[in-house]
Amino acid sequence: MISLLSKWASFVKFSHTVFALPFALASMMLAARDQHGWPGWRVFLLVLAAMVSGRTCAMAFNRIVDRRFDALNPRTAGRHLPAGAISMTSAVSLCLLSGAALVAASWMLNPLCFALSPVALFFICFYSLTKRFTDFTHVWLGIALAIAPVGAWLAVKGGVEFLPMIDGKLKLSHSAFVPMVLALSVLLWLFGFDIIYATQDYEFDRAQGLRSLVVRWGPKNALGVAFIAHLLLWILLAIFGALAAFRLAYWLGLMVIGALLLAEHLLARRRDTRSVNVAFFKLNGTISTLFLSLVAVEVLFPWFRLQWADSLLR
Repeated sequence: MISLLSKWASFVKFSHTVFALPFALASMMLAARDQHGWPGWRVFLLVLAAMVSGRTCAMAFNRIVDRRFDALNPRTAGRHLPAGAISMTSAVSLCLLSGAALVAASWMLNPLCFALSPVALFFICFYSLTKRFTDFTHVWLGIALAIAPVGAWLAVKGGVEFLPMIDGKLKLSHSAFVPMVLALSVLLWLFGFDIIYATQDYEFDRAQGLRSLVVRWGPKNALGVAFIAHLLLWILLAIFGALAAFRLAYWLGLMVIGALLLAEHLLARRRDTRSVNVAFFKLNGTISTLFLSLVAVEVLFPWFRLQWADSLLR
């Protein structure tokens, strides 16, 4: 049983859940700030189920539609479908069942999440096809994962918050901008480190006619764009901290996140497999986990709040 679970977890790269899940949980905690960051076991478990099932569906779909390219690429030829370790029938069944699980979890959360679940499924799966027709495949991946914090926020809030009518006009409350800024941050984060990951396959993608910014601009120029994206990400995380009225813990942690991003790009410029894997997985996994920890500290220990936090987030 352990061997079987390990095989399926490896097939969908379950360990990579560490990228989007912490941002979703951070958004969930902040949305439940008036409940001390805890929306209750029901909402928490349903958000977790939606995240895991959605990502499983997306990764299974990716492995299915890319199996021909994976078989030709020496780096990926040992993956489960090309190697015959998992059958196509099993892979398709997992994809369909996990997609259905996402819809079911959304239905149990609230009507808005349920209505938006097909949209989420479209974006998280469609990314896998984009390398065939656009150089901006990294943007599509960013959009797919940026859905996570917005979905978690809506799971708790049940909708978008507006201020009372002013001069006959509806205006978004300040708190409504928090998940938007976080979603844009995730988009830029994914955009940047997906470019780093894509440098491994530059020669193969170019030979096969697959598209990316790395193929279009070359690794050096594409890595420069990735660095700019991560610089903008850091600025957005600072704006996010201000909107959420965070104090010392968050700002100290943001300095560490900046240092980790810089280390990631210094490693990525080496372009060897080991350095790229460290930059892609270990450093980004550390960044997302650290971010969740910082938000948890700020939410769970309310004396870290600025005095104007409550009025800003009302």
